[in-house]
Amino acid sequence: MKKSNADKNITGKKGLLKKLISVTLIIFLIAASIPVIINIYVVAFSSRYILTPEEYESKKVDCVMVLGAGVWDDGPSHLLEERLNRGIEVYKSQATDRLLMSGDHGRIEYDEVNVMKSFAIDGGAVPNEVFMDHAGFSTYESMYRARDVFDVESLIIVTQEYHLYRAIYDARKLGLEAYGVVADGQYNFSAGTRLYNSFRESLARCKDVVWCIVQPEPTYLGEVIPISASGNLTDDKTT
Repeated sequence: MKKSNADKNITGKKGLLKKLISVTLIIFLIAASIPVIINIYVVAFSSRYILTPEEYESKKVDCVMVLGAGVWDDGPSHLLEERLNRGIEVYKSQATDRLLMSGDHGRIEYDEVNVMKSFAIDGGAVPNEVFMDHAGFSTYESMYRARDVFDVESLIIVTQEYHLYRAIYDARKLGLEAYGVVADGQYNFSAGTRLYNSFRESLARCKDVVWCIVQPEPTYLGEVIPISASGNLTDDKTT
């Protein structure tokens, strides 16, 4: 029995719908896989540059960079305190005699870097060996400014492991000889905090891969203050 024209139209429409659904699913799967591939790539790229204590003790670099995080009224947050303690430890290992504190000081009422420098001095750092990058508003901007404002060529970056892969990646793609040291271990953060940080970081890695290709200028550049000079040149208040 031959199909009527109406039946043929219905069959054709069903076939077209199946094809559209299949194509949509393929596009969705490809789009969903791109962030996963990027994250795997960034982690694999940077892992080889993460140093053990034995390795960083024998490494010679221009500075140790500690990346900023939240501060409280009475001092650094636990996340930042972990970074600072490990950064001071690496600085005291004689890998370098320079500390670069890069964080957010974009508003008078919010100041990560002076808190970081004060903490380092209290921990035994020499004041004029501690530099502050007041406009390190993002990981990418911190690396760009380390290169173009502070004239850094090589550095050891200190932050938590989940963040360290992206920091090393950004620095390396901007032409810096960058290594990393993990700052985890001092505090036991909740599972919710770790999950949130990991999810946020997975998105940030995708963004920074694009930024490292395009290489836009940071929010601010300004005059060059060589890391070989005095860190007191970056002071904005009497300490």
